[in-house]
Amino acid sequence: MEELLPEAGVDLIPRRTIDAVDVMKEFPTEGGGKRRVLDGISFSVGMGERIAIMGRNGAGKSTLIKILSGLQRPTSGRIHRGLRMSWPLAFGGGFEGELTGADNVRFISRLYNAPIRETFDYVADFTELGEQLNLQMRFYSSGMRMRLAFALSLAIQFECLLIDEVITVGDRRFQRKCHDELFQNRKNCAMIVAIHEVNFVKDYCAKALILMDGRGRVFENLELAEAIYNSL
Repeated sequence: MEELLPEAGVDLIPRRTIDAVDVMKEFPTEGGGKRRVLDGISFSVGMGERIAIMGRNGAGKSTLIKILSGLQRPTSGRIHRGLRMSWPLAFGGGFEGELTGADNVRFISRLYNAPIRETFDYVADFTELGEQLNLQMRFYSSGMRMRLAFALSLAIQFECLLIDEVITVGDRRFQRKCHDELFQNRKNCAMIVAIHEVNFVKDYCAKALILMDGRGRVFENLELAEAIYNSL
């Protein structure tokens, strides 16, 4: 059910944002205790905004991306999804290995109520997999799976794209194709990007969420964010 907020002169309006509100995530440890990976994380992103999630290995970046996508549930806190949000870009965990690539595209198109023919044509053109689309996906290499997942993420026309480190896949020419599709053809999409590359953040993001010891803070001053990240 879409969350609504009152506004002056309007009874109720939909919140066209992705919001993490006081998100906390704990995992059990071998000793019987719990490890708190995320502790009170909050931020918001709207259409056309790009936020980077930064932190050292083990800081909880991928865990937060999975919680945002619904692959994991937070221990407490909540996620408001007021935009149509993708699965993590290039994530191929939802594919059925016994089906062909083409059949997986058709099946996922139906799940997301996307036009099947247009979606398939886009994926076939973008991936350049040719007749390999008719192979069962259990025979796909990891690179082929990533190409298919990447293209399908773009074909569904999501309003917010989740990216966990993987910005581009394949050779240099294909990487250029991915880059142009993301940052030229989808300028109006929101993006949430878990990444280590500081130069990418300064070039493409408006703000950065820095994670450390489970806690997080959002910076709009990217020079300051870079300095803090480099000091971690």
